[in-house]
Amino acid sequence: MKKIFALALLAGASALSFNAAAAGNVAAGKAAAAKYNCASCHGADYNSPIDPSYPKIAGQHSDYLQFALLAYQRGASGPNGRGNAIMGAQAKPLSKQDIANIAAYLSSLPGSLVLRK
Repeated sequence: MKKIFALALLAGASALSFNAAAAGNVAAGKAAAAKYNCASCHGADYNSPIDPSYPKIAGQHSDYLQFALLAYQRGASGPNGRGNAIMGAQAKPLSKQDIANIAAYLSSLPGSLVLRK
């Protein structure tokens, strides 16, 4: 009985740590966004892009940001990929953890994302 309880406890702890890693770390995301110079195009507040065609990414949903960055890594020829030369080059060196961290950071920021009208 003790072995079953210990295994269940270990499995629960593993699941929690996996979910925490998948969710991303806001502080590490802030550092990664600075390292990869995301603000140079999306604005210092990530809500004031330098070009109106660039998206406002502050306050965007974390899962959407992760999906978008992975799609840029795949490129236009990949399944569910996105073709953009600038973002493709920016996203290529990112690890899955970098992506999760950046997404967590950007989603934690105040933004002008309209959720309902």
